[in-house]
Amino acid sequence: MPSKQNSYSKPDFWSQKAFKEGYPARSVYKLQEMDAKFSFLKKNLKALDLGSAPGSWTTWLLRNLQGGGKVVSVDLNPLAKNVTGADLVFLQGDLLSAEIRAQVKEHGPFDLVVCDAAPLTTGNRTVDTARSKSLVEMAIWYAQDMLRAGGNFCVKIFQNGDQQNFLRQMREIFSTAKGFKPQACRQESFETYLVGLSKKEKTESE
Repeated sequence: MPSKQNSYSKPDFWSQKAFKEGYPARSVYKLQEMDAKFSFLKKNLKALDLGSAPGSWTTWLLRNLQGGGKVVSVDLNPLAKNVTGADLVFLQGDLLSAEIRAQVKEHGPFDLVVCDAAPLTTGNRTVDTARSKSLVEMAIWYAQDMLRAGGNFCVKIFQNGDQQNFLRQMREIFSTAKGFKPQACRQESFETYLVGLSKKEKTESE
């Protein structure tokens, strides 16, 4: 049986497919599968991609914009050089900084917020899961603050990273919230996704 290290270092079907189709990483097919199931894409979509580098999800969104639309992409690191487009706004910086939050908000509100960000992993599952939870909290904040009513959301989370508590929180924000693990995830990976569909209208007290 191949070791986890060997499995990750050897290009699998999805990695080879991504390379052939001009995507920086295999993660693009996770978003594609979620869109097929949950219908994220809408005409004139305005999307926000959090923790976007190297840019596979941003590239897929740009390629699938219907009519007018825009993708705002944010990461500490630059996108791959071939990730470009007239409908792309890239902001480089810390998603937790007030400056970046203000810049992102200028381009909103959004119809879709996605986050495939992963923490720098240590190999210690407890530490890595805690770091993943922090990213999920950040992404939910952006979704709650910057999605328009009816907008959709998805975020990566490491399994056992408090999914049920996050889903309870998301059900206060969205009409539907559920977990989903795309087939394109590596078999040995403990990542999964939380999906929020149709953001609720804000009440006067919010």
